[in-house]
Amino acid sequence: MLHKIAIQILAVIIAITLSIFAIGALLTAPAPTAVGALSVDFPVESVQIPAPNESTVHGWLVYGQPGNGIVLLAHSMRSNRLEMLSRARFLRDQGYSVLFIDLQAHGETAGEKITFGLRESENIKASIVFLRKTFPTERIGAIGVSLGAAAIVLAKHDLKLSAVVLESLHPTIEEAVDNRLKLHFGNYGSVLLPLMLSQLSFYLDTSTEALSPITRINNLNAPLLIISGTEDAHTTQLETERLYAAAKAPKELWIIPGARHFNMHTYAGQEYEQRISAFLSQYLHQNVN
Repeated sequence: MLHKIAIQILAVIIAITLSIFAIGALLTAPAPTAVGALSVDFPVESVQIPAPNESTVHGWLVYGQPGNGIVLLAHSMRSNRLEMLSRARFLRDQGYSVLFIDLQAHGETAGEKITFGLRESENIKASIVFLRKTFPTERIGAIGVSLGAAAIVLAKHDLKLSAVVLESLHPTIEEAVDNRLKLHFGNYGSVLLPLMLSQLSFYLDTSTEALSPITRINNLNAPLLIISGTEDAHTTQLETERLYAAAKAPKELWIIPGARHFNMHTYAGQEYEQRISAFLSQYLHQNVN
């Protein structure tokens, strides 16, 4: 009888271990999607930007008024550049040029794995190089959401941006994973955290520290606006405040009452546009005679 119970327990342990491996593979699996054409009232130029390892970043470019600056938009996990469409529209209406891209392994940009900002940061770097060549006299800003925000912060070199907006960004990968486990399994989900983190390190061949924005945000030499929501269970308000405290000045923090881990532009609407416009215009606009 004891032998039979031991075999059953071993079988359960093996099943759980295999499930964890499967979850790790799913977390890093690519999310390709065909991105359809925009409506005719919002004309864009399709661009293909060379990136490291012979890859190509796909995106859309919108031209604004000279001297107003350019804004790079980077979407969240398992999404694509369409997520940033509403932001691109209002920024274009404010006179900004806008580039919004598909990060690697998302949308139409190829990639074997989602890397939680680590290799996606190369897409950000390549896009900024492209913008500097295309608009050599313009100041460049960036807005990143969740994964897109991590990609901006985890860049290995100074991006020399003139303004940065980070939305719904976790301070550490440990907290990001732990919060999601708790959402799915309650407080007992934290028991799975070590296994999940080991799987991420295995699949991505890197340390968890390399995936944690709070370790690099102090290297982001640009005016910064951090945005989060009071009801965000994926990245809590206290976590956001720690991330803000670790960043260099000049910096601003906007915690949106009632907002969760979703599109802040959709949720806050006009107030979002007013705050973003005020922040970006302060650092991107130039006097053009």
